[in-house]
Amino acid sequence: MQYIIQCITRFVPRHIMQRFAMFFLKIIGIFYRGNNFYDPISKTSYRKMLPYGRQVVRKNALAPNSGSLERHRVIWLYLQNETSFFEAPLKFLHIAPEFCFLKKFKKLKNLSYVTGDLESPWADVKLDVREMPFSENTFDATMCNHVFEHIDDDKKAMSEFLRVLKPGGWGIFMVPIKWDQETIEDPTITDPKERERLFGQRDHVRYYGSDYPDRLRSVGFEVTVIDYYHKLDQQLVNKYALLPDEKIIFCKKPVN
Repeated sequence: MQYIIQCITRFVPRHIMQRFAMFFLKIIGIFYRGNNFYDPISKTSYRKMLPYGRQVVRKNALAPNSGSLERHRVIWLYLQNETSFFEAPLKFLHIAPEFCFLKKFKKLKNLSYVTGDLESPWADVKLDVREMPFSENTFDATMCNHVFEHIDDDKKAMSEFLRVLKPGGWGIFMVPIKWDQETIEDPTITDPKERERLFGQRDHVRYYGSDYPDRLRSVGFEVTVIDYYHKLDQQLVNKYALLPDEKIIFCKKPVN
């Protein structure tokens, strides 16, 4: 199973995986039920979760019923425990919408929920995040995870999010990060194998480092790096199968 998942994630385009993966994952999930792990998004318990990863395969990473990974579960817990996301009236923009969140967010009556993506079969609006078809100061909140590493001009995309957010609006922008180094990028590298070696994936154009929050600050965001993993009880961390490096990148548009 580990080898199969590794091959699929390396070579099958994301939008194709999105169309077909969840049907099979839910069937597989029936055989993984138990009491060792818990997915707070689907509220399902498992004896183990599925492995996931391209270069390094992580055990107990993927929850079959929701398709959530570690980063999705920590975001869900943060939004649920530390914010008014599930109660406050919000116009919310979700770029590259993850399946594990999609149906849950659509059911929230407090949200005016808009999804966008260039290829996703689930997106309401087909768009390029470097030039979004929304007016200034449109959204109260936004989320865009694991997208900027695919974009050549990432600061232009970041600036677009700042533009469409209302003053005081917030966003969560998580990316793959190596916290012990600075960002590695080289636009002359186009070979897929070399990109995978250096940037972690064949369609990535950089590997972000500890300077990632400063890139967001450079376009005007106020940035807080939230180490929510270490705020939780260790038993819960183990139960939810979370990762210590998955820090939440929380950004706000200044009021003035």
